[in-house]
Amino acid sequence: MSAGDQWPEALPEAARAYIEGRHLDEVECIIADMPGIARGKAMPAGKFMRQEYFHLPDSLFFQTITGDWGEAAGEEGFIERDMILKPDLGTATAAPWTADATLQIIHDAYDRKGRPIEYAPRNVLKRVVALYHAQGWKPVVAPEMEFFLVAPNLDPAKSIEPMIGRSGRPAAARQAYSMSAVDEFGPIIDDIYDFAEAQGFEIDGITQEGGAGQLEINLRHGDPVKLADEVFYFKRLIREAALRHRCFATFMAKPIADEPGSAMHIHHSILDMESGRNLFAGPHGGETDAFFHFIAGLQSHLPKVVAVLAPYVNSYRRYVRDQSAPINLEWGRDNRTTGIRIPLSTVEARRIENRLAGMDCNPYLGIAASLACGYMGLIEERRPRPQFRGDAYAGEGDIPRVLGEALDLFEEARDLHEILGPEFSRVYSVLKRAEYDEFLQVISPWEREHLLLNV
Repeated sequence: MSAGDQWPEALPEAARAYIEGRHLDEVECIIADMPGIARGKAMPAGKFMRQEYFHLPDSLFFQTITGDWGEAAGEEGFIERDMILKPDLGTATAAPWTADATLQIIHDAYDRKGRPIEYAPRNVLKRVVALYHAQGWKPVVAPEMEFFLVAPNLDPAKSIEPMIGRSGRPAAARQAYSMSAVDEFGPIIDDIYDFAEAQGFEIDGITQEGGAGQLEINLRHGDPVKLADEVFYFKRLIREAALRHRCFATFMAKPIADEPGSAMHIHHSILDMESGRNLFAGPHGGETDAFFHFIAGLQSHLPKVVAVLAPYVNSYRRYVRDQSAPINLEWGRDNRTTGIRIPLSTVEARRIENRLAGMDCNPYLGIAASLACGYMGLIEERRPRPQFRGDAYAGEGDIPRVLGEALDLFEEARDLHEILGPEFSRVYSVLKRAEYDEFLQVISPWEREHLLLNV
């Protein structure tokens, strides 16, 4: 069945509203690669509606963030076998920054036998969600997105600087929750709201964070795949809004020295699929065994997937004591110094927040990894360490500090490979090792300054 046979009834309401009264010019057929970059092709809308699928080579998932290639092709070698990419029309959304009426549609990747490509990030998340469903559980997530608006940086050798706000002054740090600071970026935020409305996304709120030019957008809770799709779309939306105003939006974990990093905090709750009851809340409002098992799963297994939640060498610059990012996996109620936080909430909305993930992670993989750890805790029925009280930065760190160490832990985690997918785990490891080896060939200014004449 071609896309045109289901058109436009299968489109979300916002997409139908966007194209109503317009001549739909183009459809962007996209898929998230391993870093989370949108890959695919654009085609005339008429052609899109006449076809069932299109092809791209599987090497799309073997490409590093620098454009190089990891040797992840498997036994047959690097033959770039075609994948079959089929549209998920429920993901259709506007590309409101384009000159002509354009829709974006996320596609899923299959092999020639109709089996999902195991290392496609969206398929990884679907695999983990399916494990929950098999137990009668419905996972619910709510991601928070932190990012920086910075001055255009055309020379990588130069430090990244905060953007100039509407006052004509550079954005200043230590203005957390300041409405005046948010007003500095008013025109950009207006475009973010307008783009999000055109795309049918509901923003729960925008706040100024602690960094210079750092903002946070909260999304409403919902289905993990749907929310990962939204984060994937939002990254592009925010970049396009920033470029309209001659600045860059960056989702680097740590773009500016001496400023806090950017996280993608993930809030988790689990519902019983039959009753809709929150499994973290007991009949009388108390905390359940499932609540504690999920926390224990995060404590026990998150170190093994830090390489997924913090995928680049820069990611580890965020895990600095007293810099708004966790250094360990203690858990506490309403305590932002712990890696696992229990926010204030009603009983029905009781949830567990994973504060470890960086905003630079692929949203599909970051959410999948976090859910996988919680799932293991539920299955193993472990108990967490005692609740931490006080400042967790006073404690010891218990997460990897560099990418190489994190990859070692990931490669040894055979239990998690079975949940995330053995083939995904193999490809991801090969790809990240290639990136890490490439980074180690670069000599930094710090090394030249302090080692050239002193050692």
